[in-house]
Amino acid sequence: MDTKELLKKVRKIEIKTRRLSDHIFGGEYHSTFKGRGMTFSEVRQYQYGDDVRNIDWNVTARYNEPYIKVFEEERELTMMLMVDVSGSELFGTDKQFKNEIVTEIAATLAFSATQNNDKIGLILFSDDVELYIPPKKGRSHVLRIIRELIEFKPNSKKTNIAEALKFLSNVMKKKAIVFVLSDFIADDYEQTMKIASGKHDLTGIRVYDKREEEIPNLGVVQMQDEETGELVLVNTSSKKVRLNYGKYYQERVDYYKNTFTKSGAGTIDCRVDESYVKKLLGYFKRRG
Repeated sequence: MDTKELLKKVRKIEIKTRRLSDHIFGGEYHSTFKGRGMTFSEVRQYQYGDDVRNIDWNVTARYNEPYIKVFEEERELTMMLMVDVSGSELFGTDKQFKNEIVTEIAATLAFSATQNNDKIGLILFSDDVELYIPPKKGRSHVLRIIRELIEFKPNSKKTNIAEALKFLSNVMKKKAIVFVLSDFIADDYEQTMKIASGKHDLTGIRVYDKREEEIPNLGVVQMQDEETGELVLVNTSSKKVRLNYGKYYQERVDYYKNTFTKSGAGTIDCRVDESYVKKLLGYFKRRG
């Protein structure tokens, strides 16, 4: 992709997702995700009903009447976007591939965080961490993140969510709002998930295509595993083959939901042919 085409794509995504974050998600994001704690603001005279535990005894002694410390919520946060760039994200049977929807969702979340003057960082992962962009503020930083989401070419097509979560725990020492965007066709990440969710406010966003849920009866067809590149002949006429695939797929989905829920993390399911706007907004409202 040449520079002109890339900039055109970035601009198109910015216009669409910024409009969403400005008019829909900005306020919802602000009310859903709280600051890291309370920070001192000022001292004022004690009023009836104030918490006596907040009395500033030094100032009270100086003026010979009660004064209290006033605290306000520390709003500035850090958002980390963890995005799966493995081969299975390059799949789609309707208007868009999964990775295109992932890019739009990530951009919408990033612009929503920017409205709150928060920092945004990015982790792109396959079976290893492919790219890490440390958290920073500002529109130009968000545009860089969008560029990477559009044009990044991973070294591997496989998936290892545990490795990505381990990296997150190592680089992010303070609490962050973390969104993991993937199809979650993976397993063995329960332990690292517990550790990461114990420190961070974590949400999984599963982006999937309806054609992944079951194999249609098409006779004998050649299929390719997007993560391994392996070509195999599959007899889709066989009911057993279709049932086994459906079982395997559902087990991965159940594992994702159970792992995130048991760890106290949130989950959102976004099918590529459905509105991710409604899904995100519904999630924010439920949490708020």
